[in-house]
Amino acid sequence: MKRILITDANIVNEGKITRGDVFIQDGLIFSTGGNLKDFEADITIEANGKYLLPGLIDDQVHFREPGLTHKAEIYTEAKAAVAGGITSFMEMPNTVPQSTTLELLEEKYKIASEKSLANYSFYLGATNDNLDELLKADPENICGIKVFQGSSTGNMLVDNQETLENIFEKCKMLIATHSENDDIIKANLDKYLAEYGEDIPIKYHPKIRSAEACYDASKRVVDLARKHGTKLHILHISTAKEVLLFDNTLPLEEKRITAEACVHHLWFSEEDYDEKGTLIKWNPAVKSSEDREEILKGVLDDHIDVIATDHAPHTLEEKDNVYTKAPSGGPLVQHNLVALLEMYHQGKISLEEIVQKTSHNVAILFEIEKRGYIRPGYFADLVLVDLDSPWEVNKENILSKCGWSPFEGQTFQSKVTHTIVSGHLAYENETFHEEQKGQRLKFSRK
Repeated sequence: MKRILITDANIVNEGKITRGDVFIQDGLIFSTGGNLKDFEADITIEANGKYLLPGLIDDQVHFREPGLTHKAEIYTEAKAAVAGGITSFMEMPNTVPQSTTLELLEEKYKIASEKSLANYSFYLGATNDNLDELLKADPENICGIKVFQGSSTGNMLVDNQETLENIFEKCKMLIATHSENDDIIKANLDKYLAEYGEDIPIKYHPKIRSAEACYDASKRVVDLARKHGTKLHILHISTAKEVLLFDNTLPLEEKRITAEACVHHLWFSEEDYDEKGTLIKWNPAVKSSEDREEILKGVLDDHIDVIATDHAPHTLEEKDNVYTKAPSGGPLVQHNLVALLEMYHQGKISLEEIVQKTSHNVAILFEIEKRGYIRPGYFADLVLVDLDSPWEVNKENILSKCGWSPFEGQTFQSKVTHTIVSGHLAYENETFHEEQKGQRLKFSRK
């Protein structure tokens, strides 16, 4: 493995920014400091004041393989992620077949080991009747168990209360939930179907998948987790009311109940439906600008612990449909970091806070071995960004297989120039180096 020296970078790490060098050897960060130019390197990257961040760890993506590869593949989406500064991802089980057994899960790991440019882990999916399989899972080898409280792509709905009780009581590893109350959603949908038929105006999506549906489901699993002492992580918080379900007085290492925000809920609001239509149809729905602002506030005051993408591609043909037939989800991994950096330029969030919520905290929350920080002895997962290199998102530079982005036409001020994955220079000024693949994430869980 090649030795890499990065010189004269603004290193954003552990709450501060320092100017210095980083030397990488055998896939690990060997040394960081003020002047490491005497180290003998095979590759030297002259940062010239660009900003060096720990690679992002995305705890929620849908890369669609196996079975839905007309939308996306692990190969294509991992490349898009790496180009966006994401060096590790955790992928969801609602593929075809669904990853609800350890045997099927290991098949996905095999695909990733052969094709993924980024590091990887996969969730084991819960159903109403696979508790025995969930209990066999090794907490050191998989990121967690995924429970869908609301039906979404693939419909893995767990709606049996006794099943939920058993999962929360008996599963000792992290449980991640998609929390929406399906009964409330169905009642709302019936109301709008009666008025509009199948072609419901997209602006009613946040009324159908309402704040009430989200809060009710989130409150239910928070109560279950408190009752059983479960390690619970609620994904894609989309409402102001949900934010207050989470504690911000404890250090993250001591929290048993945590929350995630996604970049689309921090960027878009219901005011964007007229322009973007079903391209910003997500579950849970993008809601009001007030919800958006309160979610960001929750990120900044530590009610919400991490920022992720919920990258979930569909083809344009699928999205260009009437409301009831257009699937929810969209591609986000390539543009997550640059969108957050745009928010930095707007004065909404600091570079240190971005790193905390996309790298450090994800590593802490999931107890990931030796990743998420720029520290000697840790895996060299790094991203170098130029904060002053404007570019516009268009179809020619979109890397996700689906070929579109909700950010098309957006000019970002910042650009990812280099991404290093487990010590390998995987991406360099729009060129990929694919001779080495990413690694399986390991977890230091007791």
